[in-house]
Amino acid sequence: MSAPSDHGPTPSSSASASPAASTVSGQPAIQAGRPLRVVYAGTPVFAAQALDALIGSRHEVVAVLSQPDRPAGRGQKLLPSAVKQRALAANLPVLQPESLRIRPAAADETEERRVRREAANQGAEEALAALRALQPDVMVVAAYGLLLPQSVLDLPRLGCLNIHASLLPRWRGAAPIQRAIEAGDAETGICIMQMEAGLDTGPVGARHVVPILETDTASTLHDRLADVGAQAIVAALDELSAGRLVFEPQAQAGVTYAAKVDKKELGIDWARSAVEVSRHIRAFDPPGAITWLEGHRDEPPLRVFQSQVLRNDGNATDAPGTIVAAGPDGVDVACGQGSIVRLAALQRAGGRRQPADAFLRGHPLSPGVRFISAGA
Repeated sequence: MSAPSDHGPTPSSSASASPAASTVSGQPAIQAGRPLRVVYAGTPVFAAQALDALIGSRHEVVAVLSQPDRPAGRGQKLLPSAVKQRALAANLPVLQPESLRIRPAAADETEERRVRREAANQGAEEALAALRALQPDVMVVAAYGLLLPQSVLDLPRLGCLNIHASLLPRWRGAAPIQRAIEAGDAETGICIMQMEAGLDTGPVGARHVVPILETDTASTLHDRLADVGAQAIVAALDELSAGRLVFEPQAQAGVTYAAKVDKKELGIDWARSAVEVSRHIRAFDPPGAITWLEGHRDEPPLRVFQSQVLRNDGNATDAPGTIVAAGPDGVDVACGQGSIVRLAALQRAGGRRQPADAFLRGHPLSPGVRFISAGA
């Protein structure tokens, strides 16, 4: 998942009717059962909020797994993940193996690959030995980004729990927030799932519904789900320690997969309806959906944000992509099926995201000018 900015407001959320579900807010903490020893595995901001909640709970976080530091920013300096930063601030031990799988040699393995494989295997073996020594009761996983082999899934006494940002079995996979908005779903949520070898296929112990607002972007929905997920995992561990958390198999019907977002998907197809274009823009914010001005396809694209359907009655007559108006309230663009979408914020390559009025002062856009669709 993506890891956007600051946390948004706490949503109103509701639990499913399942006896395993528990209300996230408004319920006293469950004190029955001893505190659990927890290993936490996560990487981006979404996972960092849940780690904060666990650190503040009665349960004991004994170690944190996070992906290795990655280059970021213009200087491409190695930066620790959001989860690692929170863990270090709390004086928790952090493990950062490249992988947790022990990989055998390939028949055609080169010397360079052998060296890399053996180094990765050594890191995995050291991490596994450290985890065994910690004797965790449970592992909590949220957007970790590495596959967990069966040897890891079997290691904690009570197994591994995943904080997944969808209502399973809908949107299994890497980008459930973006795919839910893009598809026009009315609601999504958080599932606390028992992990198994399949991709997000494990039984669900708690389910919390979160509505998707017409104004939601991937960033705003991410922040609300992160808040719900942080509360939900603490409640689930309280239930687990008390022996009351019941896991129910996922339904066989309604399975969908949330493929990882590819930058090639960011381009807008203006021939689609304003409703679809607006969903596309909101689903990919951040980093921002992209388009080009006609005649400038060889230049870096514009990024656009904060879309809303302005007209959807089928009576607009301009060709898709045509700017029909541009002013302080936004840039209005014709879409397919005689509809119009309004863009309230834009960004030039190398610039910063700006409200439409500020953007237009430096980069005027006149009615009649056309945006072109991706692939045109």
